[in-house]
Amino acid sequence: MRKLILGGIVALCGFVTINAQCKTVSTLTENFDNWKDINKCWSIQKGEAMLYASENKIIFYSMTSPKENMYLVTPKIKAGNYKLSLDVTDNGGETTLEILSIQNAGNPKTFATIAKPVKIGKDKKVFNISLKKDSNLGLKVMLNGVHQAVYLDNLSLKPRK
Repeated sequence: MRKLILGGIVALCGFVTINAQCKTVSTLTENFDNWKDINKCWSIQKGEAMLYASENKIIFYSMTSPKENMYLVTPKIKAGNYKLSLDVTDNGGETTLEILSIQNAGNPKTFATIAKPVKIGKDKKVFNISLKKDSNLGLKVMLNGVHQAVYLDNLSLKPRK
């Protein structure tokens, strides 16, 4: 029993250590081309649906679980004003994208909307966002139908002057 508990503690410490190596950044440029899985400095929350890296992009897929809250969470971003742009498309139906500031990815009470939901179509989305303190960004996608998908690519976050 002690070995099992000790093994769990060591595994948990290893997870914390890996995430601790991720630095707070002031720019992000990601085309997801080399991702075989979600990058260790990013995280996801997907509920019963699927959120994964494939085909050189991030795919949000509802399967048979529409209306799940699905989030792609960036590494921590320094406080400031930014321009966020990304390519986001869907395979039809009603889908939306919302941008959130996240203080603690494990606690939804720390999620705050900083860009209201916008309808996803076939175009590039650009947002001017402000972070009052160092935070992760959450890209929340809402899929309203069964077997819907949203494809995210070419994410760029740059300081605004």
